[in-house]
Amino acid sequence: MCSRIVWLFLVVQLSLVHCLGLALPACAQAGKSNPAEEKKASANRAQVPEIGYGSDRLPLPVREMREAILEAVNSGNIEDLRHAYELNELRPDLGGAPIGDPVAHWKKISSDGHGREVLDTLAAILHAGYASLALGQDLENNRIYVWPYFAEVPFDALSPAQAAELANLVAAAGVEEMKTAGKYTRWRLAIGADGTWHYFKKQP
Repeated sequence: MCSRIVWLFLVVQLSLVHCLGLALPACAQAGKSNPAEEKKASANRAQVPEIGYGSDRLPLPVREMREAILEAVNSGNIEDLRHAYELNELRPDLGGAPIGDPVAHWKKISSDGHGREVLDTLAAILHAGYASLALGQDLENNRIYVWPYFAEVPFDALSPAQAAELANLVAAAGVEEMKTAGKYTRWRLAIGADGTWHYFKKQP
């Protein structure tokens, strides 16, 4: 019995020596964080804008423009989107070269040739969350609202829940594309606080 107790005592002592001696540098290294990675993660968190969902927190002019676009979406007729496009004197940027007829353009870039793909895209992004960004010092028009918010959030700053939202929006192939690019690479839309529809285009 005594020999067994002595043997157990020696085993415990050797284990303590190992952990506190030889193993200590390795343990310390394992628990040590990477300063560069921490700095990058902290910077990314600082870049995350205010995120909202739905329309309750949107200024009235923004809500009205969003609803005008969604009315066309719900009609299923791409021609109805012309009304929202022409509501402001400043026409929305549709990406690339200046566009003559927006409806003809949307039909051309839709795989079905009728613009329904564009309407589906608008529905998807306008029902996703949006990012609210500071625009300038003008108190009447000092913010811009961007759908979906992924377009304004650093890709590696997305939470697990946000990453799941992104996957639902763009599917697995789109997520892999964005992982490679390190950013959101699909369609985005912006409306100013005064209701101006600024753009609807793919992420540059």
